[in-house]
Amino acid sequence: MFSKRNDNTESNSIIGEGSYFKGEFTLNGTLRIDGCYEGDKLEVDNVFVGPTGKVKSNIKTISAVIEGIIIGNIEAKNRVMLMPTSRVLGEIRTPELIIQNGVILEGLCIVAQDPLTNPKETILGLYNNNIDNQNNN
Repeated sequence: MFSKRNDNTESNSIIGEGSYFKGEFTLNGTLRIDGCYEGDKLEVDNVFVGPTGKVKSNIKTISAVIEGIIIGNIEAKNRVMLMPTSRVLGEIRTPELIIQNGVILEGLCIVAQDPLTNPKETILGLYNNNIDNQNNN
């Protein structure tokens, strides 16, 4: 899924305003959601959820721009951008998280180069390593 990068800012698939889609969605390319999507998973190269968009699903993507409502976890390989009208309930894992003023967010955020790592162990290891080095000097 992540092998091809789509730098095109235009959507090649749209769930339009007033539309409702339920199921499992996998797409190479960009998906714009202005309607409603519910499912177990949403895998897409790039996802844009417009101000009227509603998603109740876990999302796996390269990058996400959210203006609407998300209920579910977001895992993004590059970045997640939460615009002022976004409302998110779920875990976010990404190397870059941009949160604009006005966002409502409840959930765990893990921001690390490899979002699948355990940041707590990494940070504690670095801290303990620095303390050990200071004590040995």
